[in-house]
Amino acid sequence: MAEVVILENETAAGILAAAAIRDLIDRQPDAVLGLATGSTPLSVYSALAESLRRDPLDVSRVRGFALDEYVGLPEGHPESYRAVITRDVVEPLGLTPANIQVPNGNPATLATAGVAYENAILAAGGIDLQILGIGRSGHVGFNEPGSSFASITRVKTLTEKTRIDNARFFASPDDVPIHCMTQGLGTIRRARHLILLAFGAEKADAIAASVEGPVTSSKPGSVIQLHPHVTVLVDEAAASRLENIDYYRYAWANKYAGQGI
Repeated sequence: MAEVVILENETAAGILAAAAIRDLIDRQPDAVLGLATGSTPLSVYSALAESLRRDPLDVSRVRGFALDEYVGLPEGHPESYRAVITRDVVEPLGLTPANIQVPNGNPATLATAGVAYENAILAAGGIDLQILGIGRSGHVGFNEPGSSFASITRVKTLTEKTRIDNARFFASPDDVPIHCMTQGLGTIRRARHLILLAFGAEKADAIAASVEGPVTSSKPGSVIQLHPHVTVLVDEAAASRLENIDYYRYAWANKYAGQGI
């Protein structure tokens, strides 16, 4: 069962996740992070950056792998995930740019880009801690409904719902790419610790399906039920459809002293 922690707001969730990341880096200076983009994980990166400003920690050896990348955006496009990761993660945290990898969305190399990314993750020893958000359809990364639980990094076609959700980052909805390169659900399952974050009532159904619903490719987020170490950080609104909400509150309030997430 995933550990579900219900928090007051995004800021509180970000602080808790950042503390777990900092503890990992303190124990393992060359830790490998799985980096999500979008608005959901921003509170995590902001809290971690603030923590590192207050109490510096050497992060020069930390490595990272982005979850996904759009296909076909020109190099340097501000909404490419290479640009977003640099802007929201690498620069604020002071990570070494060469240590952070993003899937290759160049149409000319798509045939080999997925396998190349998988090999890079394996060569790094695998991902120690993977940060995840979730879409309204239940997608994690860009693994849309119907994605195989054994899938690896590959090209996917985005649903219209996902493109509409992401249109806020672009000048026009028509500018949102139709294709992406994304880590697969099988890739995500190999990470040693998953931290899934969700905020707002619009994510309540997806969280309930992921945590308590049947394990089905129709709800890709339900893959977390097959993982041995998952932490789900949600606000009250996102937790509102959980049937076992009272137990999650009780378990968190009575957690064994000194045990991290």
